[in-house]
Amino acid sequence: MSFSLSDDQRQVQDTIRRVAADKVAPRANVIDRDGVYPQDMFDLLRELGLFTLPFPPEFGGTGSMLSACVAVEELCRVCYNTAYLLVVQWVPFGAILAGGNRAQKTRYLPGLADGTLRGAISTTEAQSGSDVAGIRTRAEPVDGGYRLNGAKIWCTNSSVADFVLVAARITDNNDPSKRGSLNLFIVERDTAGFTIGPAEDKMGARGVPSCPLFLDNAFVPADNRLGPERLGFKIVMEAFNQSRPIIGARGVGLAQGAMDLAVEFVRQREAFGQQVSNFQGVRWMIADMAIQTEAARSLVYRAAAMVDDGISGKELAQAAAIAKAQATDTAMSVATDAVQLFGAAGISNDYPINRYFRDAKVLQIVEGTNQIQRNIIANELIGRN
Repeated sequence: MSFSLSDDQRQVQDTIRRVAADKVAPRANVIDRDGVYPQDMFDLLRELGLFTLPFPPEFGGTGSMLSACVAVEELCRVCYNTAYLLVVQWVPFGAILAGGNRAQKTRYLPGLADGTLRGAISTTEAQSGSDVAGIRTRAEPVDGGYRLNGAKIWCTNSSVADFVLVAARITDNNDPSKRGSLNLFIVERDTAGFTIGPAEDKMGARGVPSCPLFLDNAFVPADNRLGPERLGFKIVMEAFNQSRPIIGARGVGLAQGAMDLAVEFVRQREAFGQQVSNFQGVRWMIADMAIQTEAARSLVYRAAAMVDDGISGKELAQAAAIAKAQATDTAMSVATDAVQLFGAAGISNDYPINRYFRDAKVLQIVEGTNQIQRNIIANELIGRN
């Protein structure tokens, strides 16, 4: 297994880096300040064909998770929210690819790949948080499908999504073997009884809205159940395993971007009669940023290469958890030190570095908190009694 970049991937990296500097970076602060969905950035990503990167060739993609991580990293160096547009397109793709039948894949994956469809996935509930097994939303079997009832929170991209993958528990009193089993359901936006609430006012990731969902006797056809009954939990976990390298790539991009800003600032700043960059303590802080960022990048690329090699299950779960936890913790650490190097300017909205700090904290929480990632790693290493 190799996770070094090919010539084609380096070309993708260079192209996105140029586009990010020319077209994305000038919009980043405005997107964060206004907290409005950046449709112009979505259109740009679609025009560049970036949505296709991790999709199998049969669905219009290039089949490379490593290329996808490179793209996310480069965009996140300058704008977390624009990079997030790729991620929220790819997480439902992973679930449909893992659990969907041929008809579902044919119906949804080409549209997600070319940007004519937008999706979202919803597992989080008020009482369960990262505990997918604690989901209480119910799916009652009825003629022709299911009636869904319950509420979700923090469903990112739902306000613009054409469909949402909703996790719910089957409540079938006529078949005790199915009672309480978890499944994913494809809920179309215009489904009666399905309501998307107002967006949360978040500290970070402000440009891509996260909303509550309400399901009041919403009917979902049987054809919209993703995968066989009782296999929903496995599908959700596999989708998260495949998406976590992408989350890690966001961490690497944020760390690199924060370090870039810090290096530029200390080179220009003078104190005590010399450039701040000449102080040994500052130089060591910058060096530590580089060490952490490069180590995190290697872990993310390794996990992405495993996805590309078809590795799944427990082996991928551990590698993906390590990559996600380390990369996002690195983003938080580097952003914190970068703010410190900026001094009072670091807490001023006149400088973008505080945006990196706020966005980095979000990364430690989403797609399973970093404490959950450590549970996954520890369970693989030492098991549970």
